[in-house]
Amino acid sequence: MGDRVTLERDGHVLLIGVDRAAKRNAFDLATIDEVGAAYELLGADDDLRVGVVFGHGDHFSAGLDLAEVGPEVARQGPGALGGSHTFDPFGVWGPPVPKPVVLAVQGIAFTLSIELALASDIVVAADDVRFRQLEIARGIMPFGGATFRAPARLGWGNAMRFLLTGEEFGAAEALRIGLVQEVVPAGAQLARATEIAHTIAAQAPLGVQGTLANARVADAEGPAAAREHLAQLLPGVLASDDAREGLMSFVERRSARFTGR
Repeated sequence: MGDRVTLERDGHVLLIGVDRAAKRNAFDLATIDEVGAAYELLGADDDLRVGVVFGHGDHFSAGLDLAEVGPEVARQGPGALGGSHTFDPFGVWGPPVPKPVVLAVQGIAFTLSIELALASDIVVAADDVRFRQLEIARGIMPFGGATFRAPARLGWGNAMRFLLTGEEFGAAEALRIGLVQEVVPAGAQLARATEIAHTIAAQAPLGVQGTLANARVADAEGPAAAREHLAQLLPGVLASDDAREGLMSFVERRSARFTGR
């Protein structure tokens, strides 16, 4: 990794910290690349089961560093935001990481911050968070997933309210519309996100990843495709060592010790 993203292994959880606080964690090309590399590590390493993404300092991110990223996007198209790694953190210009991601946000969380939230699986917000999708006020439009994910997940009116006005909104409104799942006092968001991640990591990895994959198929392709995907996926999960361990732990009245096999 370079100097813009920190990585820390906490058991089966990978903590991914955007570390450009002097620039309010604005994403330049190097930051995009390092975040993509972190997601690639999360997806490829069998010992890692869940990712937690957070921003160092008082703010999650002011958004793209448009002075640097804008010309690159104009040159090669919006896929520049997806980077050159196996998994796209936004899940738009490349495949999403196959493991759950919990996002912790605080302070300023503008533009791509919302799109990372929409691409993540669970979002914990500090009560001081300030969301704003302000691309239209800069003469452009969102291109990291907000235009199609927000209407589908938050409801048409809720999405259009912040997409078309560029107005700022806070934690209470984000919770109301479903952009975030939990609001905690400022400073507690990373600890709470990590706690949730550890709870997920303690479950059977094949079951977790299968559940996530099947839900994504349903979201993208509808119930019929999800049923077909489930029928193909389920036999392997049921035949796994973890399925046997889950049954034995129930019979023996103890906590399960899952291995991901």
